[in-house]
Amino acid sequence: MRHEPWSTDRFELGEGLRLHGPDLLMVDILTGRLLRLDPGLPGPAQVLVDLNAPLGAVAPVRDRPGTYVAAAGTGVALLAEDARPRWLARPEDEAATPMRMNDGCCDPQGRFWAGSMAYDGTPGAGALYRADPAGGVVRVLEGYTVPNGPAFTADGSRMYLADSAAGRIDTYEVSATGEPTNPSVFVRVDEGDPDGMQVDSEGHLWVALWGAGRVHRYDPDGSLERVVALPAAQPTSVCVVDGPRPRLFVTSATVGLRDPGPFDGALFAVPVEVGAPPVRYFGGNP
Repeated sequence: MRHEPWSTDRFELGEGLRLHGPDLLMVDILTGRLLRLDPGLPGPAQVLVDLNAPLGAVAPVRDRPGTYVAAAGTGVALLAEDARPRWLARPEDEAATPMRMNDGCCDPQGRFWAGSMAYDGTPGAGALYRADPAGGVVRVLEGYTVPNGPAFTADGSRMYLADSAAGRIDTYEVSATGEPTNPSVFVRVDEGDPDGMQVDSEGHLWVALWGAGRVHRYDPDGSLERVVALPAAQPTSVCVVDGPRPRLFVTSATVGLRDPGPFDGALFAVPVEVGAPPVRYFGGNP
């Protein structure tokens, strides 16, 4: 497959890709920036929010244009452009080891799910949290080291969640009230670490593989359907964008690389033939 850098930007820890209306959103986690790009025209990223804390992922808030729910710092907050964050909860403030929030997304029911991890990679210190639109941030899973994703099927009944440090993607059934049950191992990755994920409109799972320079696409039964090679060592997140020319966008990172190559940290675009469901909103979806 062909690939091309979509901008001249190089990101320290690019992550959290998603399409919101006409915009492609992403974050640069360690710099705390929420960024916007044009998915139809290559060009530089525009900074929407510059937060004085790590910013792991965002999702738009329903009926509140320009406002996002965010996995940030040690918890979950509402962010608006040019405004201070409004914290919903900071559950990792009192953790035994310094923690930060990592990847996250909304499910089709409008709940926001986000993981946490220790800065030093302490095994099992991470957790998965669920923020409910009606109020409250609940710790729903424990024992993960570097939780990434999650990603949900179109009806929200199945969740995929990676533990990057373990090289494993788990799957859960999700109840109507948002309780993950019946865990099982979906796939184990032999090379690289599974990172950001997305389920496309055909029910296949796209996964960025940190350290392997690849993206995998898996059938719903866990069979490897496709491999996309990239000229960057650390792919981090994926977003399939529908339209006349569907594209797979992939972020990457330079953090931890002693001698980054010219494309490490770039955002890539790869032509594909499949689309993906629209972005899910915090607070419910049309």
